[in-house]
Amino acid sequence: MALNRKQDMTRSESLEEGLIATSSVVLDPNSTTDGIGDGSGMSECDSSATHAVVFSTVVALCGSFTFGCSIGYSSPAESGIMEDLGLSLEEYSIFGSLMTVGGIIGSLITGKLSDLIGRRGAMWVSQLFCSVGWLAIALSKDAWSLYFGRCSIGIGVGLITYVIPIYIAEITPKNIRGAFTAANQFLICSGMSVMYLLGTVVSWQTLALIATVSSLLQVVGLFFIPESPRWLAKIGQEKELETTLRHLRGKNEDISKEATEIRDCTEVFESDSKAGIFNLFQQKYAYSLLVGVGLTLLQPSGGSTAIAYYASFIFEKADFSSNIGTISMAIIQIPVVGASVLLTDKFGRRPLLLASTIGSCLCVTIIALAFGLQDINQRNYATPVLVYIGITGCSIAFPLGLAGLPSVIMSEIFPINVKGSAGSLVALIHWCCNWIITYAFNFMMQWSTTGTFSIFAVISGVSVLFTALLVPETKGRTLEEIQISITKSSQ
Repeated sequence: MALNRKQDMTRSESLEEGLIATSSVVLDPNSTTDGIGDGSGMSECDSSATHAVVFSTVVALCGSFTFGCSIGYSSPAESGIMEDLGLSLEEYSIFGSLMTVGGIIGSLITGKLSDLIGRRGAMWVSQLFCSVGWLAIALSKDAWSLYFGRCSIGIGVGLITYVIPIYIAEITPKNIRGAFTAANQFLICSGMSVMYLLGTVVSWQTLALIATVSSLLQVVGLFFIPESPRWLAKIGQEKELETTLRHLRGKNEDISKEATEIRDCTEVFESDSKAGIFNLFQQKYAYSLLVGVGLTLLQPSGGSTAIAYYASFIFEKADFSSNIGTISMAIIQIPVVGASVLLTDKFGRRPLLLASTIGSCLCVTIIALAFGLQDINQRNYATPVLVYIGITGCSIAFPLGLAGLPSVIMSEIFPINVKGSAGSLVALIHWCCNWIITYAFNFMMQWSTTGTFSIFAVISGVSVLFTALLVPETKGRTLEEIQISITKSSQ
């Protein structure tokens, strides 16, 4: 028994040394990765997007669209729900924040669920919760059914917040992985925009029914897409791994090298794997954890989440037309996120993220200044214009990078053996931050509009520094290269 264990450890160390040797550049925040991996031992082929990869990505992104609908729903539905059901501001704040409570519940089990039943299975379960939730809201006659529906949706999107980018990253070749994974945010923004636009012309009940469509489409589509090849390697399904990889890359592609790399890297990390979330807190995962948790904390805390959930309320506070404002947001976001998708693999994750954080910081500062002028003079005519400029600017800066690239980076930096635990942890932190912001925002605005956005501006400034000093560039490398390099750099 001891001899077998020693042999397994020796084989694991040998594999790790071989993988490290082929991943010659350790990731650091100031490095560029253009050309890295070219001619290296871990040269996953620069495959084109096959029909199987495109279709599988589209099905997965239906969940992203549902997530976007759930974020965008609360802003246009606010006045209609409060009027029809007689909800107070406090009761509507509970409704708005309950999705994040459900998200916390979903995030607690997302890692374990995706490891047990696979990425595809986790997406399927999530959409059952979302479908039930949207129908409950559409048929609501009182506050409690609204609360139930909103919480159910939260559980559903909490299950897939991290799973969708992981699934997409694990099925796509390295040369298109960034764009395909960043498309997650494109569909989230598309869902938000649809809610903003249609919410001005249809009732809140009809809006909820419209949001149900994408959930049902994903439930059906999941029957026709393959499981992640990396997850198949994790559970030891080697034959299915090669079959799935051949289906994704095309019948004429040589998948032998990629399949071997996936198997070997998975074996290295799995041989050192221990059950439970506390396995994350080791020195070898310190850098990955720092980047993942840091991005998760800073992304929703800089004001953009509050703007997404309560845009109508903010515009009304500034005496600006909420319809014009939300329609502008809806129109602007889509092309910006589209540009981000196209630029992610061209310029890299880090430059776009840095530009996004700087832009968001400036725009939130403009909003704080605008409300400061309003505090000085209640009839200040500059306030509505400046608030509109600031929110419109956030609708450009935030989707450019900060909205979607953290999930892209986090889908790349965690090894397969802790990916489930890491997913649960970062999703839990994300949803806890969202809950605090969505529940407290209306009360913060009652306390001080200027103070609220000044706090957001300071947090946005911290995001700029964090990105500049700590976030690595992962462009142009296979998942296995990234994970081996970043793990070794922490030791």
